[in-house]
Amino acid sequence: MADRGIQWTPASQHPLRHGAAFLVSGGVAFAVDATVLQTLTALFLVHPMIARVVAIALAMVAGWLMHRTFTFAVTTPPSLPEFLRYAGVAWAASAVNYAVFVVILLARSTTHPLIALVLSSVVAMVLAYVGMRFAAFHGPGRDAT
Repeated sequence: MADRGIQWTPASQHPLRHGAAFLVSGGVAFAVDATVLQTLTALFLVHPMIARVVAIALAMVAGWLMHRTFTFAVTTPPSLPEFLRYAGVAWAASAVNYAVFVVILLARSTTHPLIALVLSSVVAMVLAYVGMRFAAFHGPGRDAT
């Protein structure tokens, strides 16, 4: 069989199912992020840049659970090394996400925080997928191609 090069989806999953699971899992994490951001800024009058740090942390936990279960269908029990790999990828993507969020708000202070959140999340999404596919959920006993 010819070498397929980089395989962007796990061999055990249909690419459409995998892509849909990535979008749904990311959507749940995004919903947690947006809900916490909106709640903290609107109800508790927390500055958006501070509120976003809390929102990111909670969204990260939701994302890990969703991606491990649905996107990558990991069957091995959760482990600390896996969580640490995921956290490293998630924090890197979140750092990019947060940096873009801040730049948008500083460049145009009248931008609604949720608009800045959407734009920054789109930028970070590609980085997050690549990191999850080839680092966080890539290891012994998993689809490593």
